Amino acid sequence: MKRCMPICFVVFVQLLISFAIVQAEAPATGGAASLTIQVDKPGIKVSPTLYGIFFEEINHGGDGGLYAELVQNRSFENSDKPDPWTLVTDGSGKGEISIDTENPMSENNLRSLRLKMSFDGEGKVGVANDGYWGIAVVKDAQYDLSVALRGGDGFAGPVGAALVSTDLKTIYAAAQIDKVDSQWKTYKLTLTSNATDPKARLVLGSWEPGTLCIDMVSLFPRKTFKDRPNGMRLDLATMLDNLRPSFVRFPGGCWVEGETLDTAMRWKRTIGEPAQRRNQWNLWQYYSTNGLGFHEYLQLCEDLGSEPLFVINCGMSHREQGAQPKSTQGVDEYVQDAMDAIEYANGPADSEWGALRAKAGHPAPFNLKYMEIGNENGGPAYHERYALFYDAIKAKYPQMNLIADLWNGLPKNRPVEIVDEHYYNTPDFFFNNADKYDSYDRKGYKVYVGEYAVTKNCGRYGNLQAALGEAAFMTGMERNSDVVVMASYAPLFVNVNDRRWNPDLIQFDSSRACGIPSYYVQQMFSQNRGDVVLPIDMQFSARSVGTKHGAIGIGTWSTQAEFKDIEVTKGDQTLLTSDFLKDKEGWKVVRGQWEVKDGALQQTSGETDCLVTVGDPSWSDYTISLKARKLGGNEGFFIVFHVNGPKDRTWWNLGGWGNTKHQLERNTGGDNWPFGDEVAGRIETNRWYDIRVEVKGQDIRGYLDGKLILNQKYPAAKTLFAVAGLNKTKDEVILKVVNAAPIAQETDIHLAGVNNVQPLGTAIVLTADESAAENTLDNPTKVAPITQQFQNAGKDFSHSFPASSVSVLRLKIK
Repeated sequence: MKRCMPICFVVFVQLLISFAIVQAEAPATGGAASLTIQVDKPGIKVSPTLYGIFFEEINHGGDGGLYAELVQNRSFENSDKPDPWTLVTDGSGKGEISIDTENPMSENNLRSLRLKMSFDGEGKVGVANDGYWGIAVVKDAQYDLSVALRGGDGFAGPVGAALVSTDLKTIYAAAQIDKVDSQWKTYKLTLTSNATDPKARLVLGSWEPGTLCIDMVSLFPRKTFKDRPNGMRLDLATMLDNLRPSFVRFPGGCWVEGETLDTAMRWKRTIGEPAQRRNQWNLWQYYSTNGLGFHEYLQLCEDLGSEPLFVINCGMSHREQGAQPKSTQGVDEYVQDAMDAIEYANGPADSEWGALRAKAGHPAPFNLKYMEIGNENGGPAYHERYALFYDAIKAKYPQMNLIADLWNGLPKNRPVEIVDEHYYNTPDFFFNNADKYDSYDRKGYKVYVGEYAVTKNCGRYGNLQAALGEAAFMTGMERNSDVVVMASYAPLFVNVNDRRWNPDLIQFDSSRACGIPSYYVQQMFSQNRGDVVLPIDMQFSARSVGTKHGAIGIGTWSTQAEFKDIEVTKGDQTLLTSDFLKDKEGWKVVRGQWEVKDGALQQTSGETDCLVTVGDPSWSDYTISLKARKLGGNEGFFIVFHVNGPKDRTWWNLGGWGNTKHQLERNTGGDNWPFGDEVAGRIETNRWYDIRVEVKGQDIRGYLDGKLILNQKYPAAKTLFAVAGLNKTKDEVILKVVNAAPIAQETDIHLAGVNNVQPLGTAIVLTADESAAENTLDNPTKVAPITQQFQNAGKDFSHSFPASSVSVLRLKIK
């Protein structure tokens, strides 16, 4: 997921009605809405891989999260300091700790910890590790400790290991190594806790003088997901399991690219013994052990019953994406990485890479079917690389499903099977784009919505309103799953002690975890999917946006232009006249270089979204007339109206999108979204245009040189979204409904083409007292689905969908 530029696509959108108007006007009685489901006319198959999950090593989602290792900086490779390890002493004990590089454990593990101990009498000296913001221990649970030790300066033991309280006063578990060799040797112990504490510490030390060198300190709970060694944290993996993901995309994200290629994820450095794996810097600002490596990802997919989707670095880093390298020199190495990864996952146990998989304990193939070439890469450099990967992979593995990045245009030099689209935006964006895929070309490429989430206007950590927007969008994806074959929310995890991105589907600390409301939307949709989509005829009363008002403005995008003879009238009343004979008095510069010259207001910057505004926010039903001339640049200019702040405005974009078309746009909450009909056209340089824009009620009319080319209404808002499916094996109709309005929606439901519907139905409902409600670790299920039975189901029945809710109705048919 890129953070260096906004993620948006030019799409048809509608403006969401204000809930206050809905509440005032929308009835809440029978007949307010109706849904007719054509049970006898099944449509497209629901994609079996539609709902999956996307894991990225971000927010300590792996190390310190899903990966069950409890020790932080276990191999002391993070820096020349031993952080977070600290010296602890008791009694007469004295000690020193430092990072040692003179006698490394292995060529891939160059640093160890040197502990010097001395005593004047009785005492103890050791080192303590707090894990990832506390080591969580549970009463009677067992923990497996593995540690590499080497004695020096005559020290031969003993070495004690203990799990203790933060203040070191309470011992929860202890064990002892009696003798230590003078050469590196790995020792294993079992610690059984006698109490529960989410903030315990691990202590290693002795009560005998000398030097003790320590490396690769690993502490795992005995109980991991599916009881895998080097495995996954049980509660977090179980939450993934409860999502019933069809696939898992891994390992990222920007983690795949790295800030530079030196820190890019290279899967061959993440397999084999954990002590031999590369400890590397993560561009999300922490070190990763790669203990959760390529093999563990594949094993997790198998344990979840999910298809693995591996993202391979295409020879471009996060930084190099912007630089667009001119040469493909060295890319063959990355192409070979892809080929070898497929062999590791799928090859026979006697192949070069398949043998390493078998040695790791999995002789059978993992059956990898999906590979994404790069992450959020694009431009000419990416297209060249995509071709190299495509040719090599398809030549040997023609059955492999390849996913291309959609970033600054699709590759056109090779076939594109599936494209990865990303959306991060407001709830309004997702409400307004629920029908986005209705108009996609059925003969073109398939779509993987690889990253999507409401990231603005979503409360503190992700609220119910955000989940409603995503759920509405998901109804459109499922309805069009002949085009949208895969989708995954992002990001998946956040350790609340290191939040690098917000919101995130699952929040956790050392001992607790909870899903935000969006988690339950993902769960509801994934656990309640039919085999085929059923057509729905939905009737309801959409509400208009009410009378629009606001000031006016003019602007440019990567273009220089000048404007003159600006006049705003309302009937016979003149609200504004600007002849710019003196200066730009009254005009407020929002962005750009605006100066008066020769009776015109000129904008000379090449920046995007240059804007000046003027007038009264109470203005309504007015006409703007002016002259405009393009002086240079890539596009045309825009005429702005209904301005109520820089993040609340509408404009007519003339010569937008690379000077190819004219269209209306709207900014709500800080992002620009087109709406209405597109009109092909361009703006010529050094030519004066006469422009007139009339706004009245919901109507917008625009004239260019006296010709009407814009005749549009502000769209009415839609607050009810639905998709229906048929489960053939259980003879069930599954209806998913999102009610985005702040009042209940009474709805008449008709099941056409079915003989009998059992009266007992099941309703799974996600709602709360307010759409701003959120879940927290202290209140993890404030917004969580409730399952209940209802008795009035039938071929024709009425059902009330609660305010601000996502509902799943399961109806048995005969």
